[in-house]
Amino acid sequence: MLQTTTDVLTSLHTLRDYIRWGASRFAEAKLNYGHGTASALDEAAALVLHTLHLPYNLSEFYLQSSLTTEERQAIANVIERRINERIPASYLTHEAIFAGLSFYVDERVLVPRSPIAELIEQRFAPWIEEDQVERILDLCTGSGCIAIACAYAFPEAMVDAVELSADALAVAQINLEKHQLSEELGLYRSDLFTALPAVQYDVIVSNPPYVAIEEWRQLPKEFHAEPEIGFVAGQTGLDIVIRILAEANDYLTPQGILIVEVGSSAETLQKTFPNVPFYWLDFERGGDGVFLLTSEQVAEYHDDFENALV
Repeated sequence: MLQTTTDVLTSLHTLRDYIRWGASRFAEAKLNYGHGTASALDEAAALVLHTLHLPYNLSEFYLQSSLTTEERQAIANVIERRINERIPASYLTHEAIFAGLSFYVDERVLVPRSPIAELIEQRFAPWIEEDQVERILDLCTGSGCIAIACAYAFPEAMVDAVELSADALAVAQINLEKHQLSEELGLYRSDLFTALPAVQYDVIVSNPPYVAIEEWRQLPKEFHAEPEIGFVAGQTGLDIVIRILAEANDYLTPQGILIVEVGSSAETLQKTFPNVPFYWLDFERGGDGVFLLTSEQVAEYHDDFENALV
């Protein structure tokens, strides 16, 4: 049974106490994670530190610090909300960290958590030369995290970001202004490539909806708190991915690369196109289901992709 707020305030004192208590309560409630944290302890630490306006890399020295009554109450409230409402922690804090950058998030967008962040930090090496990158396109941008991270990684490049959802585009605009990148980054409300200018890109990157309808129905409550439009892509999960593959040929430069996250639909995609040499990327910090194709490969298998359009 969840302790009352009064119990918490009288029995816990230090920052370490509240992180431990939060982790215990989360484990007891059998919460689900996967929105930037991987365990009850990580999630509790993130929520407690954010609530106290402390950095996530806080020195362990401060864990024995005593908390004020007001601070204890604030932590108790956010811990109880996380348990009772079963929504991702980032919706409680309105913040997510992606590629080392802070982004505003709310229920209009998916919580940023793509392993593509690692590729951006590496400036897509060794797949393309950094000084060759003049234009980057982020399809299905959501909160704008991938596009904005790309703008930081490639300050000399022009970055375009595309999103169909007007609600998500509004959140992307908030983040664009937060990071003061309005001149470097163009936002487009578009159904993939349809509203874009006739230009070509050195990098096209996307974390599109890729979850099959039946799989989405079985996801835990935390995932159902996120917008369905960010997840579901038809019966197989590939409706949007196949469109990207079929249409990307006209928008890639000759030396360009296409990077797309397909997550749990990776096996289905490979079976759909058994002859296509998708290169499945590895990540030091975890994550999978992200493929890379060169512009030459996209062109070579263009007919296969077009024939698969539903």
